Parts: sequence; C-alpha cells; structure tokens
Amino acid sequence: MDEILEILEDNARVSYREIADMTDLDEEKVKKKIDEYLESGVIKKFKTVIDWEGAGEEKVYAVVDVKISPERGKGYDLIAKKISNFPQVKEVYLLSGEYDLSVLVEGENMREIAFFISDKLATIDRVYRTTTHFILKKYKEHGEILFEKERNHRLVVSP
Repeated sequence: MDEILEILEDNARVSYREIADMTDLDEEKVKKKIDEYLESGVIKKFKTVIDWEGAGEEKVYAVVDVKISPERGKGYDLIAKKISNFPQVKEVYLLSGEYDLSVLVEGENMREIAFFISDKLATIDRVYRTTTHFILKKYKEHGEILFEKERNHRLVVSP
C-alpha cells in the first residue's frame, strides 16, 4: 500500500511538508501524487470523524440487512446503486451469508428511519426482505475510539 495513502487515511489534515518528512519525498512530489489520487478517484474525499453524541447532537443510526433478488446480467450493482442514492443512506456493503446487502441509515429519530425503510427501501423492486438493527451506542468508528479511555484512579504507593 502507498505510504502517502496510509498517512492520509490516518489523518487527512497532515500537510504536504509533514508527509514529505515522513516519507523522505520532495514536498512537490507529494502534492503531485495526492493530486493524481484525487483526479483518478483513488481518494474519494477527506473526512472528519465526529462524535456527535459528544457534541450534544442527537442522531439515530440503523444497520439494515437487505435480501434482494439480483437482476439477470446486472447482479446486485443496480439495486445497490439505487439504494446508495438516498441521502439517509451512509454506507452500503455487499455481504456473504443470509442477507445480500448491509445498509447504514442515518436519521433524526427512529420514526424517520422506520418511515424510510417501510416507504422507500422495502418498496424497491427486487427487495424482498429487510431486518433492521438500531445502533444503541457507538464505541468505535472509522478506527477511532469514541469513548474516553479509563483513567487510572489508584494512588501511587511508594516504599
């Protein structure tokens, strides 16, 4: 894997100069390489992981398992693309196992998500079963731990 991509995946705010220092490359070469990644679509976007609960914002998430009947000659892609176009849908994955797709849905409340699933997602042609799992608490997201690490409250004992 490219070292520049690994650095950016961990911290998208790192400067060209910092990347150059970490990789022993010229700063101009780093900038050129990142521009190439952006133009070719290897880098899709730069993203910040936010602990919305910690910021005092209420958001509700659900993972929806979706069973579909794939379309001849197009497989799962056509339906996955259709599902991906909804603004409530944050992630879509093709799975092995009992269900075909896993869809991460975001809403302001459970009712909004339930409405989306019953009126939008479940009514898509070739979708024939959904199972919804509401996310009760996030502990880790995109590799970032979202809760404070426990502090050691023990007293220091010296001889």
